[in-house]
Amino acid sequence: MIDDLYSREILRRTTQLQHVGHLANPQAVADKVAKLCGSTIHVELNMRDDVVSDFAQQVKACALGQASAAILSQHVIGATAGEVMAARDALRNLLKGEPADFPDRFSDLQILASVKDFPARHASTLLAFEATSAAISSLK
Repeated sequence: MIDDLYSREILRRTTQLQHVGHLANPQAVADKVAKLCGSTIHVELNMRDDVVSDFAQQVKACALGQASAAILSQHVIGATAGEVMAARDALRNLLKGEPADFPDRFSDLQILASVKDFPARHASTLLAFEATSAAISSLK
C-alpha cells in the first residue's frame, strides 16, 4: 500500500520545495489546514495584473502535501490566476478519478494520480493549491 502511494517520483519532489519563507510586503496571505492529518500551509503572494509575481510558503505537511507544494512552487511565479485555479480544479478531478486537464505549467501534478485511491490523503495533497487559490481570490 505505501509503495503504491509514495512513488519514487513523489518522494523526490518532497526535496524540491522552493520559495520557502516570507515576503516583505505580501498583497495576500492564506492559511489552510488538512484537519484529518494536521498538515498546514501558509502562503503569501503578490500579483501584477493577473499574474503571480512573487510567492512564499511555509509547509508543514506529509510527503504528498510537500510534493504538491513543491510542484506549485516551481511553476507559480508567472502563472495567471486562471492557471492556478484550473490546476487546483484539475487536481481535485484527478483525486476523484475524473479526467484532469492541467494547465501545461502544472502538468507534473499527474504524478499524484495514485492518491485517488487514498481519500484520507486528498486534503493534504490539495493544501498548497487551495491556499494559493484562496490568497488570489482575496485580491478580487
